[in-house]
Amino acid sequence: MALNRREFLKIMGGTGAAIAFPSVMIQGCKRALERAAERTNIIWLEGQSCSGCSVSLLNKISPDIVSVITEHISLNYQGVVMGGTGEAATRVLEDAVKKQRKDFILIVEGAIPTKNDLYCTIGEDEKTHRGIGVRHWVEELGKNAMAIVSVGTCSAYGGIPAAKNRLTGENPTGAVAVSQLFKGKTVLNIPGCPPHPDWMVGTLLHVLLKGVPELDEYNRPKMYYGKTVHEQCERLYYYKRGIFAKEWGDKGCLYNLGCLGMDSGCDIPTRKWNSVNSCTDCGSGCIGCTEKAFPEYGKRGIYQNLMASGDYKEKVVIAGIKRGEV
Repeated sequence: MALNRREFLKIMGGTGAAIAFPSVMIQGCKRALERAAERTNIIWLEGQSCSGCSVSLLNKISPDIVSVITEHISLNYQGVVMGGTGEAATRVLEDAVKKQRKDFILIVEGAIPTKNDLYCTIGEDEKTHRGIGVRHWVEELGKNAMAIVSVGTCSAYGGIPAAKNRLTGENPTGAVAVSQLFKGKTVLNIPGCPPHPDWMVGTLLHVLLKGVPELDEYNRPKMYYGKTVHEQCERLYYYKRGIFAKEWGDKGCLYNLGCLGMDSGCDIPTRKWNSVNSCTDCGSGCIGCTEKAFPEYGKRGIYQNLMASGDYKEKVVIAGIKRGEV
């Protein structure tokens, strides 16, 4: 279903409200998006990923995210949704590199393998007919991009692809975060496994409207990652009263069952998934997927039972938080 201009602006107005933009900015969003629609080019590359970030984004705007992206924001390249294949698709990347284009935002999903250029190939060299690894494209396109955005924890920190083999201690593919390819250049990180679609859309809108948003020490937008899950948790009531769940499904704070909300920054408890539920509210606990330590968290891992010997005071000291603190 194609969208006309009025329908598009209506949807984007709703999106502006949904992503917690100040109301004064919503009209600005509409005007700026209308002006920028023909000149805001996006090249979206995938490295070592499961495409979950793409799926999360596509699940956000309904109906017909494809119409919004292809008709109103020029999505030059995106492996999941684009119609072009083979040489027709890779020619977009080749032209962007050869012409040293600077009129696009580079979005990268997935970690970047560095041990072999044949990992995650996109297209092939015309002379040698060897595949061209995603690292080459990211480095070449990133040189001139107006902004570089890493979506998902794999792209932001290395994530699951960069996790060490527990038997050998090796990172088999040499997977690294996108930022490690661009020393001295700001790469915006939108971690999460997957990131909430609001974080991706909202960050992109902020870059288009006002430039780079205020970032934390990990280059994450503070407007989404500025508070911990714990601070905003629906179960904070139980924590303050020392009520801890002993089994999955129990009422109470989930810390003793392995919840990592105290260590993880994001606004999922208040933003919700699909405007309905959150990881902690549904009883699964936070797995810390927005943090650099994910998924290993040292020897602790995720969903380890953190029950310590002793009483409640001893347990919260382990978390580095004094009783009653938020």
